[in-house]
Amino acid sequence: MSETQKKTDRRSFLKRGATAAAGATLAGNLNIARMAHAEGSDEIKAVLVGCGGRGNGAMNDSFNADRGVRCVAVADAFEGRARRTADRLRRDHKNRVDLPDERVFTGLDASKRALEVDADLMINATPPGFRPYDYARAIQAGLHVFMEKPCCVDAPGFKILQDANKMADEKGLKVGVGFQRRHSPNYIGTIERIHDGAIGDLTLLRAYWNGGGIWNRGRQEDMTEMQYQVHNWYHFCWLSGDNICEQHVHNLDICNWVMLAECGGDPQAARPVQANGMGACVRRYTGGARGTGQIFDSHFVEFTYANGARMYSQCRHMPGTWTTVGEGVHGTIGTSNPSGSISGENAWRFRGRRVNAMVEEHRALMAAVRNGTEHNEGWHGAASSMTAVLGRMATYSGNIVKWDDAVAKGGTEFPDSLEWDAPAPVEPDEHGDYPIPVPGVYRAY
Repeated sequence: MSETQKKTDRRSFLKRGATAAAGATLAGNLNIARMAHAEGSDEIKAVLVGCGGRGNGAMNDSFNADRGVRCVAVADAFEGRARRTADRLRRDHKNRVDLPDERVFTGLDASKRALEVDADLMINATPPGFRPYDYARAIQAGLHVFMEKPCCVDAPGFKILQDANKMADEKGLKVGVGFQRRHSPNYIGTIERIHDGAIGDLTLLRAYWNGGGIWNRGRQEDMTEMQYQVHNWYHFCWLSGDNICEQHVHNLDICNWVMLAECGGDPQAARPVQANGMGACVRRYTGGARGTGQIFDSHFVEFTYANGARMYSQCRHMPGTWTTVGEGVHGTIGTSNPSGSISGENAWRFRGRRVNAMVEEHRALMAAVRNGTEHNEGWHGAASSMTAVLGRMATYSGNIVKWDDAVAKGGTEFPDSLEWDAPAPVEPDEHGDYPIPVPGVYRAY
């Protein structure tokens, strides 16, 4: 078979399954144990784990997606945040909650206790470092899951995700991941055309999340070091994975989705095989921000896919610099902005209806829960999250990092003991500054 025929066969496969790749569902087997709630009741009882802004937003999106969703428990590491969320839900959605005080859980073990509640679904929006562990517990408990991105911040977390994904499939549980672009008609329509060959063979991809910065939460009086780091979680690698994981992963996921046909149609294989890159922390912790965190403010990565195609990736948090968020795709007969346009001999522009994709991702999940159709976004969630981890390992180290080595040898970022008074994974020096990785000194594994 010629290489052209092979590519055509892959694209035919993707065309038949494009809706599934875009986040819709295929026919599957009903899991009776977890669908019991539907017998005589339209309710889907949800537990919210992680009560920050994204958690509150995800709970609202779930309400808007399906009128049968009910919140029956909330959990957060910090008591004030959990209680404020509970109060707001009772006030603003009083007919959509069953939330007594005894089901408002707080502390570092709050998620474990919340998952003991009689429920059908976990909505997880914790800091990302906790996510693989909460996901695995929820699947073990027999709950469907919606989890925000990124799904992991290190290689051990990725392996936990893979095991939990397999268990979810075996149990017939449904999994949604917060890559909402996969539920946007403009992205879906454009990427379907790319998979059908509209721009030819793919040769180069570009991904960007360049912005001015992110919030930085100050240390509160009497906080332990562990409390401070969880409170200011974005600025610590063990909790956020750095900005390449926490935000730029959206763009990396789009590029992996675009490469799906070139990678045989398997979401686990639609990812780079190696990365090299550079990055630094130049301005983030200067002046009044000294001693507040340890992540880079810029990353540039060259990812290589199995077919030799390259993805050039930029992400930056730096005021006064060029800001852009998006992706670009180059093929042998055209180019594309996958958010809605194609240039070249098959020129096309999306002119359809826009939707709130952050609601649509929940709508797709709830439909799968109700209909018993296949829906496990955990597979591409894990692959794209590990793609971001691979890139960070390359920029921190300054060396070429191969996927298989990173997965097999990459160490954990998570603390040995998860207690408020336990040692944190990184500690400040005598000046109050945290260790920032140094390329050429830092070892990826």
